[in-house]
Amino acid sequence: MREKNLKYVYGPVPSWRLGSSLGIDPLSLQDKVCTFDCIYCQLGETRSFSSEREVYVPIESLLEEISSLPEIEIDYITFSGRGEPTLAKNLGEMISLVKKLRKEKVAVITNSSLIDREDVVKDLLLVDFVVAKLDAFSQESLEVINRPVKQIGFDTIFNGIKKFRSVYEGKLALQIMFVEENKNNAKELSELAREIDPDEVQINTPLRPCRVSPLSKEEIHRIKGYFEGMNTISVYDVKKKAVRPISSEDTLKRRGKIYS
Repeated sequence: MREKNLKYVYGPVPSWRLGSSLGIDPLSLQDKVCTFDCIYCQLGETRSFSSEREVYVPIESLLEEISSLPEIEIDYITFSGRGEPTLAKNLGEMISLVKKLRKEKVAVITNSSLIDREDVVKDLLLVDFVVAKLDAFSQESLEVINRPVKQIGFDTIFNGIKKFRSVYEGKLALQIMFVEENKNNAKELSELAREIDPDEVQINTPLRPCRVSPLSKEEIHRIKGYFEGMNTISVYDVKKKAVRPISSEDTLKRRGKIYS
């Protein structure tokens, strides 16, 4: 299959969370823009901090790329990419467009920083699967691990996820990235997870090149023990699917992530 020089669509990529995932980056018109500067981010440091939603990708441009896609076998079309996808003010419009043109289920991977906002909730209610991040158990740990823009605090994130859970009818996964800085707080994070009561808990550690080292299989296995009784998977448990991307190698590199 001939590779395409796509600007906003990338993959498919083999995802341990989503199987074969075709990505859509709703922030592609500029470099990484995010509400966080996570110590483990494979995209590098956040130079463009924001907590305000803006239109980065014109809906007409995404329409052109989605309409040009060949028939491919994928499990999900996933909104992710170079930063926090809910910063895209036209995210809901993009989701509706994809659902109109494609038959696959739609997912969003979010760092949960804006999930307390009514307009963000309205957009996320449109998708089949939301993967919401929660790496911190307190304001202090949030500032150490996720390093948020000043306007965002731990209580807002945690309460926002809980409120979203109460109204969302799709599948909700809680993703927790474990690194050296929070590996000894699995008990506290498991208690928060039980309070949220997601459909799935995803235990992650950064296996892609970044500024910190991943935890070992043994450490992740120990951490999983705190989540006993919950539907839990870890990055070490799942064998990734073999997939062949339709987007060019350059596009994949610009996305900053080959696996998700």
